[in-house]
Amino acid sequence: MSQNTTPDASTKPTVVLVHGAFVDSSSWNGVLAELRRDGYPVLTAANPLRGLDADVDYLRSILNSVDGPVVLAGHSYGGVVISEAADGNPQVRALVYVAGFILEEGESAGELAAKFPGAQLAGSLRRVPVTAPSGEGPVDDLYIDQEQFRGVFAADVPEEVTDLLAATQRPIVADALEAKATRTAWKTIPSWNLVTLKDLAIPAEAQRFMGERAGSRSVEVDASHAVTVSQPGAVARMIEEAARATTAG
Repeated sequence: MSQNTTPDASTKPTVVLVHGAFVDSSSWNGVLAELRRDGYPVLTAANPLRGLDADVDYLRSILNSVDGPVVLAGHSYGGVVISEAADGNPQVRALVYVAGFILEEGESAGELAAKFPGAQLAGSLRRVPVTAPSGEGPVDDLYIDQEQFRGVFAADVPEEVTDLLAATQRPIVADALEAKATRTAWKTIPSWNLVTLKDLAIPAEAQRFMGERAGSRSVEVDASHAVTVSQPGAVARMIEEAARATTAG
């Protein structure tokens, strides 16, 4: 018996991929290739990382440009952004959190991560004062110290790749990690949760807690926080599972 596993893209939802802090959209390249091979239209959102409100507004504009159903996936801090941006949007049929934050209203990413042992990200961060986009004064951009990047963020990624990731990392303004969540789209939209067992940025225990609280369908993988780079096939499989489960018929 055979099945057509690559039907016309018009029958499939658009997958929108949202990266988190310290990386850019290229971190989804392996996942993007898998999804396209299987016939999914894909958009990667260049998350500004300039503050939660600004990041959410940007993603909403991307979602408004898409016709038809959407499966929305967020890695790390991108999980915070998708929970806010998808709220009230009937086009978004599924949320996929990839080693991501699934926050309750009133929580911040930094606050949630600090509740669980094993997180090493905070101790690796370097603050760089920069002028705010509004021109209203300095803000702190956060980078991971390059010498600690591989160990904390991407221990299962080849060293030559992590060297490039560390050198080209996208900073996030500190206020974004301290901002309180105000919307919880996961309460009304089905969600999936990819838990990374070797994660030193958001410990697996924290990811499990958030996924269980949200009623997400969870899968655990033996990966670092940079799972979109180290195990793109596992990420793509979960996204496709969410797409099939929520857009059938």
